[in-house]
Amino acid sequence: MRPRSDIHALSSPLSVIIQSDTVPLDFDLQTLWDHRELLYFLVWRDIKVRYKQTVVGIAWALLQPLAIALSIILLLGRVVRLPVGDLPYPVFAYAGMVVWQFLSQTVSESSNSLLANEQLVTKVYFPRLLLPLSTVLASSLDFVLNLLVLGGFLAWFQITPQVRLLLLPVFAALVGVTAFGIGLWLSALNVKYRDVRYTVSFLIQFWFFATPIAYPVSAVPERWQQWYALNPMVGAVEGFRWALRGTGEAPIHALVVSFAVTVIVFVTGLFYFHRSEDTFADFI
Repeated sequence: MRPRSDIHALSSPLSVIIQSDTVPLDFDLQTLWDHRELLYFLVWRDIKVRYKQTVVGIAWALLQPLAIALSIILLLGRVVRLPVGDLPYPVFAYAGMVVWQFLSQTVSESSNSLLANEQLVTKVYFPRLLLPLSTVLASSLDFVLNLLVLGGFLAWFQITPQVRLLLLPVFAALVGVTAFGIGLWLSALNVKYRDVRYTVSFLIQFWFFATPIAYPVSAVPERWQQWYALNPMVGAVEGFRWALRGTGEAPIHALVVSFAVTVIVFVTGLFYFHRSEDTFADFI
């Protein structure tokens, strides 16, 4: 004869309690790794869709920053003649545009990554973090192609690469993490507040003028430079150009401040994205 507790257990319906994780940043890295093939296909799809049915295809990745850089060179390099140190102004301007294009493209696409994949978010389970992450990796291809053009600029102006050029991936990673952190914030906010899509373009335009792309940091009044360095792109752009120069001191202060701000943006963005992830399907 079975014990009464066993009989009661067999007669009771199976109950499953589903609740969200209470630990704010307890991410399951194993789950992300298990979905690595999905990440690969998301990146490949983003690259294919971006240049689908275009005449010049992936060459748009080169034409856009090159056209803007040439406009800056003709206007500011020839007319205004800003002092940019020992780096030729065309190299100065295009190096800034290469970095900026990476950030602006990533932020624009990652902010809309959840809404653009509505069918996936509402019908299939997978780590939602893969969607904004795939935009960062897809934009990295354009960044690499633009680096090749930048290499042509260096060869044209006979700039000999130094050992410090090996630090370019570090500064590129700083830009990528910054863009990823902002993308996490904007993509999660965009699900609940559709006003975000209208403010992203304005944010990017304002940010462009607040970043030393067309002008040197020395053009900013000294009393404002402490606050100006809070823009994480200042250290990234200045570090990127420092790696191209054969002389000069590293912008240590700007890099330290940029790194600190980037960490804050990334961690808080990761926190907010994780806290909001359970409600994405409801709001979309």
